[in-house]
Amino acid sequence: MDDTIAVRHRSLDEILEGLHLVRQSPRGAGTLELAVRRPSTGAREVLAQAELHRETGLVGDNWSRRPSSRTPDNTPHPDMQLNVINARFAELIAGPDRDAWALAGDQLYVDLDLSFDALPAGSRLAIGDEAVIEVTEQPHTGCAKFAARFGRDAHKFVWTDEAKSLRLRGLNARVVTGGTITPGDTVRQVL
Repeated sequence: MDDTIAVRHRSLDEILEGLHLVRQSPRGAGTLELAVRRPSTGAREVLAQAELHRETGLVGDNWSRRPSSRTPDNTPHPDMQLNVINARFAELIAGPDRDAWALAGDQLYVDLDLSFDALPAGSRLAIGDEAVIEVTEQPHTGCAKFAARFGRDAHKFVWTDEAKSLRLRGLNARVVTGGTITPGDTVRQVL
């Protein structure tokens, strides 16, 4: 799948109208709804099963080959291995087609409260039976492509104080313990 899927851009009113569903995301334990690998820029692979690895992040994803402006030597930032987004918010801005969700550019889509209050930096999440990831302090700011894919209203909204507090654009994480994960797996806070 590439990033040419057309998504109807939701208006600010539509986003605000559906926000109550996002606010009802479970705290402490939820579900992995979608795992997406980005093998190259602009490409997305929705996965039936994914492997998380401590050094490379999501196996087959291009994170380990992408330079970061947030490191002194432009190497991939170790605290930005994984981008995690709230699945309810992805559905709100992209609709029910999960291939369209993948356009957000995140790897893990979870039905879980990702707010700063629920998951401060250092919080750990177990996914399935083996994998553990840790929320990092690096902010997930997204990019200009987000506006092109989901509309100006969605892009402007994720920069509001409320949306930033809820981490609607998502959070960054790193792999602590590798393992196999599958959509439908439980995601539970362990620290």
